[in-house]
Amino acid sequence: MTNPTAAMLVIGDEILTGRTRDANMHFLAGELTKHGIRLAEVRIVPDIQDRIVAALNALRAGYDTVFTSGGIGPTHDDITADAVAAAFGVGIDVRDDACAIMQDYCDRMGRELNEARLRMARIPEGARLIDNPVSAAPGFTLGNVHVMAGVPSIFQAMVAGVLPTLTGGDPLLSQNLNLQRAEGDIAVVLGGLAADFSDLSIGSYPYQRDGVYGTNIVIRGTDGARIDAAMAQLCALFPEAVA
Repeated sequence: MTNPTAAMLVIGDEILTGRTRDANMHFLAGELTKHGIRLAEVRIVPDIQDRIVAALNALRAGYDTVFTSGGIGPTHDDITADAVAAAFGVGIDVRDDACAIMQDYCDRMGRELNEARLRMARIPEGARLIDNPVSAAPGFTLGNVHVMAGVPSIFQAMVAGVLPTLTGGDPLLSQNLNLQRAEGDIAVVLGGLAADFSDLSIGSYPYQRDGVYGTNIVIRGTDGARIDAAMAQLCALFPEAVA
């Protein structure tokens, strides 16, 4: 079985300027891995509608599922919902069910459902709402695109709601071996191992600690027996790592 693929579109000038550190990609990658979905690409785009539309159309055509984060709040630069509507060629307006959610939240919190908050009830035509148990304002799903907030706690809650609705694949497994050798010393041998196990992903991640160069080798795949075999061959090539 070929595992489904996913992409992520991170939206926001604050990410690109370094003002905000994105935590959502790391979280999403981990959750998708557990669900047997491979996060294959991540793009970051500014708050420019044409850029969002172009990236979204490319990603939704290339992958089974797309997750977006950011740009669905109450301010003028929150333009993700409009961009998604434009990408799909559908209209967008305040929707009764989303408005009711926002009204109930404002009533409970003693706040006014003003024009700014009402922006968060604007939903593209044909979309399904994604529940937001943290701050009420919903995300939405349109086609294979899941549109979510950028605030990590809200993003995580929305992911938890969406994942059970997606078809996953075999769990993605991994093993790693730490070698106290520089990448340049093991590259040729590691290339041979990768050729022998072309059905697996074999990654090489160098590090330097206390003046010592080393490389962490990570073997990933869905077949546990194949991963075991590859790791056994790797350990035989570098016995000092398991001595």
